[in-house]
Amino acid sequence: MEKQEENGKNELRSAKKTAVVVGGSSGIGKCAALRLCARGYRVFNVSRTPFQGERVRTITADVAQEGELTAALTAIGKEVEAIDFLIYSAGISFVAPLEYAKSGDYRYLFEVNYFGAIEAIRAAAPFMKARGGKIILIGSLGGEIPIPYDGFYSASKAALSMLAREADLELRPRGISVTALLPGGTATDFTYNRKIYGDEESRVYATGVRKASAALANMEQGGMNPSLVAEALVRICEGKNPPVVRVVGKKNAALFALRRVLPERVTGFFVRRKFNQGK
Repeated sequence: MEKQEENGKNELRSAKKTAVVVGGSSGIGKCAALRLCARGYRVFNVSRTPFQGERVRTITADVAQEGELTAALTAIGKEVEAIDFLIYSAGISFVAPLEYAKSGDYRYLFEVNYFGAIEAIRAAAPFMKARGGKIILIGSLGGEIPIPYDGFYSASKAALSMLAREADLELRPRGISVTALLPGGTATDFTYNRKIYGDEESRVYATGVRKASAALANMEQGGMNPSLVAEALVRICEGKNPPVVRVVGKKNAALFALRRVLPERVTGFFVRRKFNQGK
């Protein structure tokens, strides 16, 4: 009887594949979690804010606090025995001049955007090796093309793309692929949660900060629907031999390709023009 019960538990565990979305309570992460649920996967959200809905179970953790993410992913892994998909979607942004940005702001940004991703990969990998899995890091086209006064965000996303490339080299031979998924401007509440330095904090850069933040908000809110990013993410989860870097959207893919061949001065000219930064 005990053996039958144990077999039943094992069947239940293996009935569904498990996806863990870090930062799945809002924005792209939430859209991805819902799309994965619709595809029949068991989905966990790991974030400070609970997921609003019964289909996704939240494990509360602050990605900026060392050890909390490891504890959350370990608890999930032990419960379900195997993690099939890990999606790292946690991220923040702030607009400020490099010269006057507070160290607490940019260090916290890197904790959330970059170091949290490292901790997530390290914590999930032991639960992915048995039957293989896929890790998807939500990067940004802003990691390839700099954004004026949002440089710390751009730098963190560039680091995230390189992390995906390096991690894939190590983990793919062990059955775990790693992909950096790069959307462009996306219409989510991320725009409205961004910290923007005021005129007193920005000092001589105040005009540039105001213009850049307004242009960035317009680009995001006039950009792609997060459902398109979620669809690309699901295709990676369900496809074979996923790419290490995937750009979402034909226009963004073209910009990504152009960035690789254009001289820096030409790129800089178009970026300054896009964000109303004068000459």
